[in-house]
Amino acid sequence: MSDNGRFEAAESQPPAADAAGAGSGVGAVPSDVAGSQSLAAHLEAPSPDVAEAGAASSMPGAHRGGFSRLPTAPTDIQSQTAPAEPGTETNPVPFAQWVMPPPAEPYRGLAAWALAFSIMGLIVSMFVGWGFPIGVVGIVSAIMALFRPLEPRAVAIWALALGILSVLYSVGWLIFAAYVANIWG
Repeated sequence: MSDNGRFEAAESQPPAADAAGAGSGVGAVPSDVAGSQSLAAHLEAPSPDVAEAGAASSMPGAHRGGFSRLPTAPTDIQSQTAPAEPGTETNPVPFAQWVMPPPAEPYRGLAAWALAFSIMGLIVSMFVGWGFPIGVVGIVSAIMALFRPLEPRAVAIWALALGILSVLYSVGWLIFAAYVANIWG
């Protein structure tokens, strides 16, 4: 160590290998390297732009001066609550995963279909005798519409009357065709 407190390394020679274990062991230097060059450590002085540390360096997180104004007013303590564990609520809110939908309103329109079939049956039975199945469909659907509470009764009654009339026309045509064909002799 020098006078100004810095370490300086003196040139030193590597230790010579003993005769028993030449070249073996920890820190042993091969003979060709040891003899050809000197391995000296050298420490240089710091550069001028590096400042030396003060007598007492501060610890991380220590106050270094600067802003030291206290807060202007105390703040209230706020309590934070976490959600309760599932199943531990005092008043659990009922949760319905599946709720039955409201019942659908009954379909209205059977009386109108009955009237349509009865009118078609009446038109067909004026020209051919084989239109009576259309009139029968009109009669059956009109009777079903009369038993349903939401169907208009006047339309169902008209459908029933026209359906019966279409079946009568069809029967009349069939009797006329049998008479013309002389089926009953």
